[in-house]
Amino acid sequence: MLVDFWSPLRLSIEVATVASLIVLVLGLAAGRVMAVRRFRGKAIVETLFLLPLVLPPTVVGFLLIVIFGRNSPAGQAIEWLFRQPLIFTWWAAVIAAVVVAFPLMYQSAKTGFESIDEEIEHAGRVDGAGEWKLLTKISIPLAWKAIIAGFILSFARALGEFGATLMFAGNIPGRTQTASTAIYLAIESGNMQMAWLWVASMIGISFVMLVAVQGLRSR
Repeated sequence: MLVDFWSPLRLSIEVATVASLIVLVLGLAAGRVMAVRRFRGKAIVETLFLLPLVLPPTVVGFLLIVIFGRNSPAGQAIEWLFRQPLIFTWWAAVIAAVVVAFPLMYQSAKTGFESIDEEIEHAGRVDGAGEWKLLTKISIPLAWKAIIAGFILSFARALGEFGATLMFAGNIPGRTQTASTAIYLAIESGNMQMAWLWVASMIGISFVMLVAVQGLRSR
């Protein structure tokens, strides 16, 4: 029973960790560009970044299948390169988690970068700092609270992802069965004891992460 309980939870944590690290890099890059650059069509680009927040998970899952399925160019290229399709794999769960978690990291990073006094960054440029050094030595340290908060929220969102994961990665025990999909299966099969254990674990983890975010924001 302990093994059955731990496997989906461990898989959820692994998927959420990898997805959050990917989202951290993507969110920082996108947040920085959108905070400091002005260009035509910026509102449309930002809308696309935030779209996964409001789309039904089934729509996200459907689009992932269309983009990365075995009949798509991207899916066929991945299958040729790795000798297996992407759909119904561990990495499919990661990609689904990345898509739904990215908007939270992006929003937090953009807000953090926009809160920095432009005079500070301008002074750094006057002193000869390049854009990379300015980002790593000035901008990120000044926006660290928003970045960490975004990372925690992204992890929490990735940890609880269900709909897109179920459609794109499936519910294969030991391979793609996360805690969220395991809860669904446990309820369907009438195993309420296991369902309650997973639910309590997810609530506990999410509660701790939200407390951490609130602590950061209150500083």
